[in-house]
Amino acid sequence: MSAAPPPPPPESPVAAAAGGGDKVLAAAQHIVKSLATSKNAADDMIRILSGFDNRLSQITSDLFPSPDLAADSDERGNPLWGQISAAAFDAAEQLIQVWDGTPEALVFEATEDEVAEYLSAVDVAIEHLARGSGGGAGGAGSSSSSTAGRAGVAVQLAMARLEEELRHLMVRHAVPLDPTGLFFSLRRLSLGSMDDLDTSSEFDAATPHSIDVAPETARGGPLVNPFEDQVFDPVRPEAVDDLRALADRMARAGYSRELADAYCGIRRDLLDEYLSALGVERLSIDEVQRIEWKHLNDKMKKWVQAVKTVVRVLLAGERRLCDQVLSVSDELREECFIESTKGCIMQILSFGDAVAVCPRSPEKLSRILDMYEALAEVIPEMKDLCLGSSGDGVISDVQANLDRLGDAIRGTLFEFGKVLQLESSRRAMTAGEIHPMTRYVMNYLRLLVVYSDTLDALLDDDADDQIDLARAEDQDQEHLESMTPLGKRLLKLISYLEANLEEKSKLYEDSALECIFSMNNLLYIVQKVRDSELGKILGDHWVKRRNGKIRQYSKSYLRISWMKVLSFLKDDGHGSGSGSSSGSGSGHSSSRMSIKEKFKNFNLAFEEIYRNQTTWKVPDPQLREELKISISENVIPAYRAFLGRYGSQVDGGRNSGKYIKYTPEDLESQLSDLFEGAPGPANHSRRRT
Repeated sequence: MSAAPPPPPPESPVAAAAGGGDKVLAAAQHIVKSLATSKNAADDMIRILSGFDNRLSQITSDLFPSPDLAADSDERGNPLWGQISAAAFDAAEQLIQVWDGTPEALVFEATEDEVAEYLSAVDVAIEHLARGSGGGAGGAGSSSSSTAGRAGVAVQLAMARLEEELRHLMVRHAVPLDPTGLFFSLRRLSLGSMDDLDTSSEFDAATPHSIDVAPETARGGPLVNPFEDQVFDPVRPEAVDDLRALADRMARAGYSRELADAYCGIRRDLLDEYLSALGVERLSIDEVQRIEWKHLNDKMKKWVQAVKTVVRVLLAGERRLCDQVLSVSDELREECFIESTKGCIMQILSFGDAVAVCPRSPEKLSRILDMYEALAEVIPEMKDLCLGSSGDGVISDVQANLDRLGDAIRGTLFEFGKVLQLESSRRAMTAGEIHPMTRYVMNYLRLLVVYSDTLDALLDDDADDQIDLARAEDQDQEHLESMTPLGKRLLKLISYLEANLEEKSKLYEDSALECIFSMNNLLYIVQKVRDSELGKILGDHWVKRRNGKIRQYSKSYLRISWMKVLSFLKDDGHGSGSGSSSGSGSGHSSSRMSIKEKFKNFNLAFEEIYRNQTTWKVPDPQLREELKISISENVIPAYRAFLGRYGSQVDGGRNSGKYIKYTPEDLESQLSDLFEGAPGPANHSRRRT
């Protein structure tokens, strides 16, 4: 048996109705010719008919002898008008029903001619329904009344079809979001310093060890708008005209509510997908508060990026799309923009609210400031996008979210001050080095200066600041009065730090080590102030006063550590050192014993200092060198003079090396080992050779 022939390809709905279309064409040709007395009416009907079936464009009105004939007559009062209008509606109704009978087919996947024919058929049905609702004209009232029901059904079928076509077109032609092409470098790395802070130290969240980070590394250079030349169209441009054609007809047919529901539903779903691509999750307040800081920090970074991307890219694109597709109605355009984007905006704000009510902790402050600035930056742009009063509620919600973030910033700063005041760890730094609290606080404050404009706007000149600062007797009062709100708060926080360090210095039993600790920490504070914008805020007077305190600590250290050592080198009249004696032998012997005792005591005192202070640490090389020079200038000349005067009374005798163990050069070499932070006891003595 031979194989059966393949089935013929499926016919399009329009092709299936071709036979009926030929009859309509013939009928239309006959009716137009019968209107030879009215060229205007003929032209009008040719336009209508050819719109939904391009074959009807073959009809011409060249039959008319005069283009001005009956120009002023009421063609639509002519009974023949009713006949041609009914024929047009019959053809339109037939076409609408044909497409309705094939729900799996889509008009806008057909040929351009078929799309144009269907839209023209919808136009005829809408117009016929409108005229029928108005009661008809010129003898056609009865006919209009009888077909009004048919027109209503045809329009209803067409609107269901158009709604489905609109949904399909928006989904099919949606442009996927590529986050890598939209994200931009943050204005500042923000916790680029705080990200590296170890929050596991005993100072809890406020004294972790920190690497030193300059403010310029926290700011990623000047802000460049990456969207300046970039336009994101959420729907491919080639689909916009089709979407507008659908929206226009739905609105004209009185289906604006259905149009808005369909449009907003699709746009909301697509915006949800965009947010997901940007890394913005839908999280409750409880979920946010349970997230570990490391992961929350990442989410806050993404939020800062996302909020600018959402407004400048996504919402701007939605605004353009609304203006293009829904141009038929200003009211509809504004309503759909707000309704389709509100969910996206609320999801962004929801995370901001959750962060704002999280427990206050210092490491979050810079990230919250980033969030605050990002949101404040885009509010004017959002106002421009929300043109009508319908957007007032959304803008109000955004402003309220911004206010809550501002409250969180003020609250976090307040809590930070309390932590500084109440911190009471009892473990002293064994080598007198810089306390981790000092490093953390000063890097923290230097970073806050990057946000000076924002913080000045958020911080009030509260009474507590005024009272505390009024007690600062070492502060230039004139400069104090001219300080910004942030400047006064920074000065207050540094005063808390200084007071805390003063209490910690009292933990040392060795007063000399207490001076080293105070010097190290105060110098670190001064350097961080002097080398940043903090210097301008606190003023030269503040820096000079702290430098004076450092000099005082240095003098106190020298006195406490070396006064006893130098006391063994004092000349108290033991003789000229020539070895001769003008007195009795017993007196000379006593003098030599006294000199030996002085050398012995000097050696013991010096070695004890060496043993201890080689393990002490002075991190700043300049301060370390200045201390060594000061020690040398006091100790070496005194030792050289004492050795020159009395060394001969000891040298050459029995066990002389037991007493004169060092040359001046040996001592100089030993002193160079001080303050290097040696891990353990060193070889404390170097014998003369």
